[in-house]
Amino acid sequence: MVFNFPCLGFLILCTALITTNCVLGFSSKGLPISSFNESFFRLYGNNRVIFLDNEGKSVQISLDKSSGSGFLSQDMYLHSYFSASIKLPGNYTAGVVVTFYTSNGDEYKTNHDEIDFEFLGHVRGKPWLVQTNIYGNGSTNRGREERYNLWFDPTQDFHTYSILWTSKWIVFYVDEVPIRVVQKVDAMGGDFPSKAMTLFATIWDGSAWATSGGKHKVNYKYAPFLAKYSNFVLYGCSLDPIQKELAAEKCGSATDLSTFNGLTTEEKSKMMKFRMKNLIYSYCNDRSRYPIPLPECIVKRKL
Repeated sequence: MVFNFPCLGFLILCTALITTNCVLGFSSKGLPISSFNESFFRLYGNNRVIFLDNEGKSVQISLDKSSGSGFLSQDMYLHSYFSASIKLPGNYTAGVVVTFYTSNGDEYKTNHDEIDFEFLGHVRGKPWLVQTNIYGNGSTNRGREERYNLWFDPTQDFHTYSILWTSKWIVFYVDEVPIRVVQKVDAMGGDFPSKAMTLFATIWDGSAWATSGGKHKVNYKYAPFLAKYSNFVLYGCSLDPIQKELAAEKCGSATDLSTFNGLTTEEKSKMMKFRMKNLIYSYCNDRSRYPIPLPECIVKRKL
């Protein structure tokens, strides 16, 4: 594991002379790559989830008029790093939603947590959109969506999408560029994801909302829609779903992720450049939804 110094956090300043627990930046270099059989199960659309290599390290999922498809991790994880290289379906894909996300909705029916990457389809001549979102403790009426243009064509090659989740931070990365940081503040209460979650990847029909608010629907003339995933990284504290409540006690400092305390100066600069060019919607700026900004937005504005 490689960490970067000096100790200059995204929202907190500290010095190594004062505290020994301040570790900034995160590097995924050297983390093990998992195969499908080691880490995942098919979720649905069985014959639409196929291996692209003999080792099972690259997988294709597809959507056609009959069904979408997807897969999920065998274990649940608490405070972990998740990453995959993804190649999105080409041609006309309006209404097609491709996802890479964590959730515990099957375990917690009314108070689930979630951390999302969602790719929202494509109309020719328009840039691809990616949406990030988080929910905590069933706070689905307080969506924290952000949407961005991608600066590349995600259908031409694989690109890496990653989620870093600790007890105090969530960071979304695209090709190792941080595009969004959420720091837990006390006023968020249970809105910050805090319970063990499963990792999912799916493709499905989101015609009702995904592309231009539902203006452009899925056109099955272009089916099947194919999304490819490879280079899976699931690094952190894994829990047996049956004994997750007991096992969660071991996760407080089970990995070096617990020492993460924000982005480096270089990472902050990269994120600001990305957001200036590519951010097209943030809930923090949406006064029609939130006349009073949510607490983590207020903290950001003061800094």
